[in-house]
Amino acid sequence: MLVYQDLLTADELLDNSFPINKELVDGVLWEVEGKWVTKEPVKVDVAVNRPADKGDPDFSVHDEPKKVIDVVDTFQLQEKSVVTDDATLVDTVKKYVDNLTPKVSADRQAHIKKNFHAAIKYLSGKVKDRKLYVGESMKDECAPVFCYYKEGTTNPTFVYFADGQPKAELAD
Repeated sequence: MLVYQDLLTADELLDNSFPINKELVDGVLWEVEGKWVTKEPVKVDVAVNRPADKGDPDFSVHDEPKKVIDVVDTFQLQEKSVVTDDATLVDTVKKYVDNLTPKVSADRQAHIKKNFHAAIKYLSGKVKDRKLYVGESMKDECAPVFCYYKEGTTNPTFVYFADGQPKAELAD
């Protein structure tokens, strides 16, 4: 299995079970389709030395099924905010790119710099209610993962910065 981790925090953000649908802005961004799924409840039996024949109350814990977004649930992404204005979007991306560029090769630094404005334009062209997710650690320098809904769809689309996602090979 191929796992993509945040280069700055090592948070797992994606794996190859969620295919990259498109490379955008000359390979600076990746687009991944998510979907709403029903997460089945977990039944936990909390055995508390109760006699089986006494008819004691049920001490097991019952969760209800709930709907979750597969990408968010699988990688424990944390919703940080809703990015409703372009100024916040630019600040978020600029801060991330400033932290990321020293960690990548000189060629990739130039590539990111060259395509920075196109990436911002692509992201700002999406609906105004872009959700921003970050990895499980929620560190300040976390890679932003943007989520939006394409017109007429009920499943979310996620946008990742490709250079912030080095691949790690894990045994299946």
